[in-house]
Formats: sequence, C-alpha cells, structure tokens
Amino acid sequence: MSDQYNAPAVPSALKRIAYIIRITAWIAFWVQLVLAVVATIIFLFAIPFAQSGANSAAGNSPGTGGSAFFAVCALFALYFSIYQAFRYVRISRQLVDPEPNLRPKKADTLKSLRFGLMVSLGGMMLAVLGAEAITGTLLAKSLSQGQGVAVFSAESLNRLIQPLDIFVVLGNTHIITAHFVGIGASIWLIDRVDR
Repeated sequence: MSDQYNAPAVPSALKRIAYIIRITAWIAFWVQLVLAVVATIIFLFAIPFAQSGANSAAGNSPGTGGSAFFAVCALFALYFSIYQAFRYVRISRQLVDPEPNLRPKKADTLKSLRFGLMVSLGGMMLAVLGAEAITGTLLAKSLSQGQGVAVFSAESLNRLIQPLDIFVVLGNTHIITAHFVGIGASIWLIDRVDR
C-alpha cells in the first residue's frame, strides 16, 4: 500500500494531495467512529429507560419524542458521514494509481468532498435540532421543580432532572462533535484539492 504512494508515474503534486486526503480521511474516520459508537451506546442505554420512566408517570424525558427522533436521525447521518470519510481513503488510493485513466478527475473528487460536507452539515442541523428539543425538555423540568422539593412518589421523581437526562445530552453532544469533525475535514480537503 505504501508503494502505491511512491509510484514514479504519478506526479508529485498528486501524490501530495493523495497523502493529505488519506491522512485527513483516516483521522476523520476514526474520530467520528469512536464518537458515533459512544453516542450509540448512550442512546441504546438511555432511550428505553427514558421512555419507560415517561410512560409510568406524568414527567417528560429528553430521551423521548422529538428530541430522540432528531438525535437518532443525526446519528444515522453520522454513520453515513463515516462511510464518506472511508470513501475519501479509497479516492486517495485511486489518485495515485499508475494508470492515469483510472484516477478520478479533480471535479469528481471535489464533488465527492462537497457531498460529504453536505451530509455532515445536514447531520449537524439534525443534531442541533435534537439539542434544542433536549435542552427545552430539561428547562421545562427544571422550571417545574420547585426549590427544596421533597420526593414522595415516582411521579414527583420523574419531574426532577435525573442523571439519565444529562446522559442524553452527552450523547447528542458527541454527535454534534463528530459532525463538526466531518465538516472540518471536508472543508479542509476541499481547500487543499481546489488549489
């Protein structure tokens, strides 16, 4: 694989661009993958418990309703963004192919990078909408609990902000961070390729 990047028939500028794409794509891939797996584990753990708590009493939870919908949609967009980062690695390998006819054109490479940017931007939008819904639910919970509330029943316990609620916020924050990495990598690669 490293011999491919040292092929003599490939121009040095193209080798440099392919190397930049490969390194940036691998970094984005792994950072996004780790954050996506952690967020997935958080949501797999938090959403079922949040829904069972919301159904058993009148309290609402950030892991239910629109907040969970937007966060899970953003998570699916994140997995597609991870796939896009892996595609960038494959493009970098194609760029250093000794056969010039098999190399992708600059316009095709830029088109792929711009598509990846749009996926990450869409995912970021969904994650931010999820964050708005989650924090709105937490605000409603915090305003409905009075100062010095005593907990005498499960219904009054569900009105309090619980650690599980903050767990949902953490999962959504991981998704936002991962999409930010995808956006940053795509913009940086577009700038490098478009020179």
